[in-house]
Amino acid sequence: MEDAHRGEWAYVLAATVRVTRDLDAAEEAVQDAYLQALRTWAKDGVPERPGAWLTTVARRTALNAMRRERTLAAKLPLLVGVEEETPETPETGAVPDDRLRLIFTCCHPALAPEARVALTLRLVCGVATPDIAGAFLVSEPTMAARITRAKKKIAAAHIPYAVPYAEDLPVRVDAVLTVIHLLYSTGHTARSGRDLVRDELTGRALDLARMLVRLLPADREATGLLALLLVHQARRATRTDGAGRLLRLEEQDRSLWDRELIAEADRLIVGALTAGAPGRFTLQAAIAALHAQASSYDETDWPQILILYGELLRIWPSPVVALNRAVALAMVEGPAAALEAIEELEREGRLAGYRYLPAAKAELLHRLGRDAEAVEAYRAALELSDNAAEQEFLQERARTVGAMWHGVELWPNP
Repeated sequence: MEDAHRGEWAYVLAATVRVTRDLDAAEEAVQDAYLQALRTWAKDGVPERPGAWLTTVARRTALNAMRRERTLAAKLPLLVGVEEETPETPETGAVPDDRLRLIFTCCHPALAPEARVALTLRLVCGVATPDIAGAFLVSEPTMAARITRAKKKIAAAHIPYAVPYAEDLPVRVDAVLTVIHLLYSTGHTARSGRDLVRDELTGRALDLARMLVRLLPADREATGLLALLLVHQARRATRTDGAGRLLRLEEQDRSLWDRELIAEADRLIVGALTAGAPGRFTLQAAIAALHAQASSYDETDWPQILILYGELLRIWPSPVVALNRAVALAMVEGPAAALEAIEELEREGRLAGYRYLPAAKAELLHRLGRDAEAVEAYRAALELSDNAAEQEFLQERARTVGAMWHGVELWPNP
């Protein structure tokens, strides 16, 4: 069942939308199909084609509900065209994959950018609302309300969602890129649970990024995003040790990094940079590549990384980018300058609830010899983290720093 949810959710939802022409009704029917599968598969066994079974049940459930309520004629025409009534017949058009097609459908320009991204992550990618809320640095109720409002706007305004033609794709590309990036980020560091990485999400995002580059080969930012994900994917196996303990960048075994993926990313980055001014994903990819190409942590080109973060902050003034720049600043100008930048972010309050801010602050305080304050900052970061690997890392750092400060362990064993 878990495999079927990871691999088939978007396909089943897309096929059901063709029948209901309504996102809410389709989502309810698909959820009901998965519930039926839990009961039926436990008794009769898993079918040879789980996705086809789920699609058939979801479509049948949706049609029965629509007949009962006599609302078929009033349903929102999300996807147009008679041929789309039969999901087994591939649709013609610019978008070659059901998952990517549905992402473009949800990323309609009539919706606010944040609503497009949140709605797509929830409906198309099956990302849980708490995880989406964490990615946007808002509370779960706030994100749930945002998704609900987006659905209501679609229904109330009769937004004519349709498979976009080739000339309409560029308007939606930035939102689609953001969706894929956030999908990868959600899997790269799981918001909660035991494991640091959720491979099913990172793999799905990487597949979608490759499809997007094939669809839009001249789009430099699509190329930049793919390069960024490739660099992260190249070192994913070294981010934890055999026991699942989180390893910092300087602790990772670089000989185990996938050099083929890094080389592929480098070619993409060079091509994007030589084609014109870089965008936010290309700049992030260039920063990640500098880390990956360094033979050791000490050989990292921190001055160049700081320059790239400065340019990224100029074109994309995000508080998360400012925090990352502060980390690079510490490596170039020292921890005092970086701490000043982080404390300014604290005063602004835009990263309240973001666990990496107090974690970064703790490291800087420790480097400055202010270990008592560092321990408190680690405590603050721990309270904001629900991931077991991160929690154990923060607890270990607090114990180590606390022992250095007072000669005793200030943190109980996890």
